[in-house]
Amino acid sequence: MVDLARKIAAEKENVEKALDNLKDAMGRKKRSTIELAAIATFLHNIYNGIENILKQVLKAKGTKIPKSDTSHKDLLDLSVSNGIIPEKLSDQLYEYLTFRHYFVHAYGFMLEEAQLEDLANNIQDVWLRFLSAIQDNTSENTT
Repeated sequence: MVDLARKIAAEKENVEKALDNLKDAMGRKKRSTIELAAIATFLHNIYNGIENILKQVLKAKGTKIPKSDTSHKDLLDLSVSNGIIPEKLSDQLYEYLTFRHYFVHAYGFMLEEAQLEDLANNIQDVWLRFLSAIQDNTSENTT
């Protein structure tokens, strides 16, 4: 399925751009509400890209993703039960899912710098673990 590889490659490229932008935003010494909102946006973008990849891999495996009030959490659970990502990685991603929910429903001036720093400082490692986890799943579905 070359289509899966193309879709995942596009998501990876977008996530990498968001990671670069996040690094630039994190490099600023003084962070106003505007910089904090930018950091939060990039974290949100990165997590959305991860979800988009999970959806594509599950779809390629023929797994339906039910729509529900907990569909984002269900996506992580389905990804674990289908062997796409390990549970430990799912737990790490859940922190970003929780932040995503907060970000979507809160006001930008309510963002906490310390929480953003923790998430931002860990996202590169989480992203690399995610890429490693999905590599086997995507290579077997793209041949």
